[in-house]
Amino acid sequence: MFLFDSLKRHAAAFAAVATVALGVACAPPAHAGPAVWVVKDADSTIYLLGTVHFLKPDTQWRSANIDKALKDSADLWLEVEADDPAVMQPLILKYGLDQAHPLSTKLSPEEFARLDAAARGMGASGAALEPMRPWLAGVTLSVAPLLKAGYDPNSGVEAKLKAEAKAAGKPIRTLETAEQQIRFFADMSPAMELTFLRSSLDDATDAPALLDEMVAAWAGGDVAGIDRLMIAEMRADYPALYELLLVRRNADWAQQIDTLLKSKGVTIIAVGAGHLAGDESVQAQLAKRGIKAERLKD
Repeated sequence: MFLFDSLKRHAAAFAAVATVALGVACAPPAHAGPAVWVVKDADSTIYLLGTVHFLKPDTQWRSANIDKALKDSADLWLEVEADDPAVMQPLILKYGLDQAHPLSTKLSPEEFARLDAAARGMGASGAALEPMRPWLAGVTLSVAPLLKAGYDPNSGVEAKLKAEAKAAGKPIRTLETAEQQIRFFADMSPAMELTFLRSSLDDATDAPALLDEMVAAWAGGDVAGIDRLMIAEMRADYPALYELLLVRRNADWAQQIDTLLKSKGVTIIAVGAGHLAGDESVQAQLAKRGIKAERLKD
């Protein structure tokens, strides 16, 4: 279930990646909506909202807490803005392709046969993925089943929040750049890249059903469920990736939030829901700095 914790939290960005590289209705929420936290000091307020980057168009997720946070905030912070092909294409050419070392030379014949079968299931082939580095092939194989199942980055939380912020004339800021996000994958060791690709192959068939379950937990404000579905298995089975993609980034974002608190005003920060669950969440990293994040009541 590794991809729920890494890829799916970045799915909006990597949908563009997969497109360039290749040239649900969810259960009603049991609570009033996704969990929202607030961090305050004397003259500043920061709302923290966990997001899902891919959603089915009829997923219901808005709540009174989210509406108030959006209304009160002067700006919107996201993980990254990576939905511009003009930005993504040169990064993919630089970090995602390896023409000199085709994928088939990095995998066993049995593994490449599995990759070819998975690619054919999304209307491509192993040959089409040959120029890709393992991390990009893994991303591509993981996103495609979600699109086929009706999940859409244009229906994701970030897309909706960005549209509202732009309509209201509010600035959109980011915690990371598109290049930083891609390099979290591109800078993996060769062995870690192959681990990522193999886990993608393992998870591809079940990905839509798993995302259904995760979205239901998120929409219902079930933070413990998000931890169980997104965090626990990754921490146990892929500790190096867990450290790279979650722990280090959560610590960096906590530092940025600490800095934001030194200014004035109200803002909202929307990041993948997996960053706001578990023992090393953004809130936990803030607590290490003596900063309390309080969950708003439903």
